[in-house]
Amino acid sequence: MTTSARSAAVPVVLAGARGHGRRHLDNIRRLAARGAVRLAGICEPTPLTADELPDGLGEPAQSTDLGALLDTTGARIAVVCTPIPTHTGLALTAAERGVHLLLEKPPAPSYAEYRRMADGVARAGVACQIGFQSLGSHAVPAVRRLVAEGAIGPVLGVGAAGAWARDEAYYRRAPWTGRRRLNGVDVVDGVLTNPLAHAVATALALIGATRAEDVTGIETELLRANDIESDDTSCVRVGTRHGPVTVAATLCAENPGEPYVVVHGGSGRITFWYKQDRVLLQRAGHGPEELRYGRTDLLENLAGHLTDGVPLLVAPDDTGAFMKVVEAVRTAPDPVPLPRSAWRLLPAERRRAVLGVDGLVAASADTLALYSELGAPWARAKEVSR
Repeated sequence: MTTSARSAAVPVVLAGARGHGRRHLDNIRRLAARGAVRLAGICEPTPLTADELPDGLGEPAQSTDLGALLDTTGARIAVVCTPIPTHTGLALTAAERGVHLLLEKPPAPSYAEYRRMADGVARAGVACQIGFQSLGSHAVPAVRRLVAEGAIGPVLGVGAAGAWARDEAYYRRAPWTGRRRLNGVDVVDGVLTNPLAHAVATALALIGATRAEDVTGIETELLRANDIESDDTSCVRVGTRHGPVTVAATLCAENPGEPYVVVHGGSGRITFWYKQDRVLLQRAGHGPEELRYGRTDLLENLAGHLTDGVPLLVAPDDTGAFMKVVEAVRTAPDPVPLPRSAWRLLPAERRRAVLGVDGLVAASADTLALYSELGAPWARAKEVSR
């Protein structure tokens, strides 16, 4: 990179560079090679070693103090990829210094903390992008255009399905994983609010219900097969001004697959595999059409917002409906442990699999029904949060 190109690149500090943060490191390296950003600093409790830094990132400053690091590096963007309970505090630390934000999902563990973050960012006048990468997919506006054009008739609702698997080590990787609270502080690290949060946010986006005021009611069924505090097999139905949205998700799939969202219409349906940017359009009088789309990276979009004024893709207010779901999960009764007969241990994979859950997840997306309504013997009557 030439000296002039380096000076034009937006300086970035990354808070949380291990674990999931490594993806941000790799992405910063990709964008740095194009001259869009440069890594100015890393905030970690223990500094990264030279072996942990990808090639091409130079020797960024390192500190355990995000505020001090932002002050000394002159960073314009802070990427916050830290434990969920720290999001609001670190976001406000950056905002108070006029530093713009890419804040990992979920943006906060409670609706009150989300509002404190969003209001603080707005007062500071900085840009904040929430890290729902699926909402950078060009398929999202394309599907919404198809719906608006009447391609599948009137929308009846949206269903999402996520059947993933996580082993026992996943829940031991950090003190906060699989917790609802830690030391009296909300965490809410459940399947709907963290690992498969994209399914929730994407389903809400496709029906056009992204803001808090779009939500009219929420029903939850939270369960767990693992020996954890939070939920690993759950479903939710969100009433919105545009129709119902259901999301069924598990981290205990028998045969894990790609998560997807289905928009149901009066004369067809649109299925969106959001990690693959792949869409299947099925409608009366036509053969099925498979469509592929590109994706805009959220950090690249934020940098472009600062340098060229392009619109942000995922501003805080556009995650208000998602945060209503987080709040419903947070305030719901603790997840119900599944009976031992409902799951089996897979020793080779060191994980638990819930019997028949793959079919239940798919059936929920197809019918917009909750587990209890589908006849799952271990699902208790739904709880309603409004």
